[in-house]
Amino acid sequence: MPEPTSRPPAPPSAGPPTPVDTGSEALAQALHSSFAIVRFLMLVLVLVFLGSSFFIIGPQERGLILRLGRPVGEGEAALLPPGLHWSFPYPIDELVRVRITEIQTLRSTIGWYALTPEQELAGTEPPVAPGTPLIPGVDGYLLTADGNIIHSRATLRYRIEDPLRCVFGFGVGTNGAFDLAGVSNAVLNTLNQALLHAAARFTVDDILTRNVLGFQEEVLRRFTELARERDLGIAVEQLQVESRPPRQLKQAFDDVVNAAVRRSRVLNEALSYANQTTNRAASEAAAMISRAQAERTRYLESLAAEARRFEGLLAQFERNPDLYMQQRVAEVMARVLTNVQDKFYLPDRPDGQTRELRLLLNREPPKPQSPQPGR
Repeated sequence: MPEPTSRPPAPPSAGPPTPVDTGSEALAQALHSSFAIVRFLMLVLVLVFLGSSFFIIGPQERGLILRLGRPVGEGEAALLPPGLHWSFPYPIDELVRVRITEIQTLRSTIGWYALTPEQELAGTEPPVAPGTPLIPGVDGYLLTADGNIIHSRATLRYRIEDPLRCVFGFGVGTNGAFDLAGVSNAVLNTLNQALLHAAARFTVDDILTRNVLGFQEEVLRRFTELARERDLGIAVEQLQVESRPPRQLKQAFDDVVNAAVRRSRVLNEALSYANQTTNRAASEAAAMISRAQAERTRYLESLAAEARRFEGLLAQFERNPDLYMQQRVAEVMARVLTNVQDKFYLPDRPDGQTRELRLLLNREPPKPQSPQPGR
């Protein structure tokens, strides 16, 4: 009998198959998707965060970036010109905008009498009864060099010239907006001090009538000097000063002003009359001198002509004195006897004998001839 073939032994049984955990697999897939979404959102947030740091500086502005409280750059390099710029987001960087071309208007707060805002807008003044005293706590005033009291106020127009000085000298407002309150207060105090200083150097007549422009120029000069000393970082565009006498003494000041106006008018009229008289006398004197010079020139020319004629006659006389004398006598007698009817000429006798000359002085005038008939 054939031998039976041997078979390999069967592998040991691994046991029953392990069931698959579908919940864990679904959770793992969900976490993987969530992480992908989170990464995408974080990337978007980072891009939005960085993109929000772009900003635009307007044509009338200058920008200043403060990085952790310090300016980025030094001097003029720290100022950002108009255009598109980028900075790190807050709180790393902070943007400050300063409107350097905007004109600010400020009015002094001392030296003027009390007015309500409605009266200021309407341009009216409260009536003042005669004898009403000035109240120092309500009405402002200035003392002049001669010890008088006046009302005066200054209106200033300025712009920011040095943004760095304004930012670090007077602070920064919220949300990157420049706070003008600090610089306005500093400028206002400087303006008030300049007004007080200038009033103490001028008399009341100079401030009100005689030297109004000089007083205004002194206020501007003193304000510019103080602004430079305090380094305000501003540039003055215009300064106007308005001055008035105390309202309680307005009539007295008006009388003085009217008297000064009348005095000036009389003086001007007198000066005008004096100038007219002087000019007329000068013109008459010039005309007289001109006529005298012309007469002198004519007389000298006539004398020179006579001298030349005499020199010519002298030559003729020297050649033949007798003939020359007879010619001159004949010329003279011709001029003398021009209108004489009868002429008698008696030459000299060489023998010296005398002659008898009889003249009929009472002869009748000749009768006029009668006209012939037919004519």
